[in-house]
Amino acid sequence: MSWVIEVPQRLDEWSFEQFAAGFARAEGASRVIVDAHATEWVSPFGLVGLLAAGQALGERLGGRPLLTVPSDRDVAHFWARAGFFTHAKELYEIHGTVPRVKPPGESTVLLEVTPVRVADDVHAVVSHLQERSAAILTAELGLDAKATLGFGMALSEACQNIVEHAGTGGWVAVHAYTWRRVAKRVVVIAVADAGVGFRHTLEQSQAKRFGDRWGDAAALEAALIQGVSRFRDPGRGQGLAGIRRYLGRWQGKISIRSGTARIAEAPPWEEDVPLTEGLAPFPGAQVQLVIPAEAQEAR
Repeated sequence: MSWVIEVPQRLDEWSFEQFAAGFARAEGASRVIVDAHATEWVSPFGLVGLLAAGQALGERLGGRPLLTVPSDRDVAHFWARAGFFTHAKELYEIHGTVPRVKPPGESTVLLEVTPVRVADDVHAVVSHLQERSAAILTAELGLDAKATLGFGMALSEACQNIVEHAGTGGWVAVHAYTWRRVAKRVVVIAVADAGVGFRHTLEQSQAKRFGDRWGDAAALEAALIQGVSRFRDPGRGQGLAGIRRYLGRWQGKISIRSGTARIAEAPPWEEDVPLTEGLAPFPGAQVQLVIPAEAQEAR
């Protein structure tokens, strides 16, 4: 049986739920087509989410799913420039013409999709991206050096989460653009994997404490709000809590999706639901960090 998963016209953290629902309904299919031909815009969250889906589908099918390239040439060109197809070709059988693009230069709005597989990747990713990230934050958002230092920490911790908790590899992408919902210039970090997810990672140490409440939502609450970790040694488990504190100082936003739940902590300028349960199941964890323009440190 073949199944088509339609990629929304605008693929971001909100419309990703439509995509995740299609992914869940593809369970049992022997052949899956991820149809992006009508896609007109994609966020970093959408790009890394598509890669996570490709990895998970490949493991489920025992072979590569199909991916149709966006028919809008400008959109396809952006995907290529963002480095998406470089990694997608390892996970998907790609149908359509992939635009040829020059090697990315020192862009102040885009840091291309980068894989994170082992601890050394985290150091390499952060080392490679931190200087360019600082340029984005200062040129695009007007933030000062204190904010850029914290940004490097947030990027490092988000990547480290993949290595320590996912049980598989993942991807990170960074992009500066106008947040359409409030017409505010932002920098967005998105990190995704198709690993075991927060619930599985924390189950041994936390399930008994939560009792009947234990599930994907409780695991996200424990990780983000309570700062718990599967590691027992002192000082561990503060990665997400550290990111949360940094974003709180600079009026940023964090959202995490894992399994069938999503948790978010948003600033006054962005409305969001703090905790959502009962979503379509999707493997691993998908994290988005949003830092706004002209943020001022909270006093």
